Amino acid sequence: MPLFFLFHMFANPNYSLQMEFIDSHTHLYLPQFDNDRDEVISRAMDNNVSRMLLPNIDAGTIDDIIKLSGKYPGICYPMTGLHPTSVNSEFEDQLQAVKDSLSQNNFIAIGEIGIDLYWDKTFFREQEKAFREQINIAVREDLPVVIHSRESIDAIIEIIDDENPEGLKGVFHSFTGTAEQAKKIVERGFYIGTGGIMTFKNSGLDSVIKDIDIEKILLETDSPYLAPVPKRGKRNESSYLRHIADKLANIKGLTVKEVAEITTYNCINLFNLE
Repeated sequence: MPLFFLFHMFANPNYSLQMEFIDSHTHLYLPQFDNDRDEVISRAMDNNVSRMLLPNIDAGTIDDIIKLSGKYPGICYPMTGLHPTSVNSEFEDQLQAVKDSLSQNNFIAIGEIGIDLYWDKTFFREQEKAFREQINIAVREDLPVVIHSRESIDAIIEIIDDENPEGLKGVFHSFTGTAEQAKKIVERGFYIGTGGIMTFKNSGLDSVIKDIDIEKILLETDSPYLAPVPKRGKRNESSYLRHIADKLANIKGLTVKEVAEITTYNCINLFNLE
């Protein structure tokens, strides 16, 4: 167990091994945290967020993720993958960098991958090709996938059904879809990642999340983006995960401790964490 983790366990009287959260999706390596990254991790630990999982964006961020995970082993966990908004007509070079990184490091997942039809549909076919290739890489490497599905859930489900790769598992992160889409995702063995959007007054996610089995839900921040109420509009960080847990507990009629136990187990199970 890393010394940093042990220090926070015993130095913070409020810390309890009985309540552990995992932030299943944070971009802690981005420049938004360059001035206070260590403090951000310290605040997370003080708020019982003991582990933070790092999805990749493109070839330019792989080294940053590896460096941060090396500095905080057992706390920060690296992924590799090509984010759909980084896909263009020359995406093959980016994808090759992802493939090359797999032979050099111990990643916990292929992510963040998927299709984004919100910002720009110009490279939809390229996004589809990159996604198909990466889900098959994940199966070959026996790794879960972390799926970005903004305005594209139905298209992604169709691709997964078409490819039908045996053993594919993962999470649809930052889920904002319908109850029907959530049902399809869970039926295919995937988890639902939920974060700050769930706390927004007009998100409409309460009724959708209410009907999803909590044993298929992961907590995430997607920091530095999408800070939850009451931190909305600020830079998001892993310590704010407690606000998301509070909201989920309220929706499900559970205690925060129960939410912590179940979602942490879900995360450990999906990503094969020690």
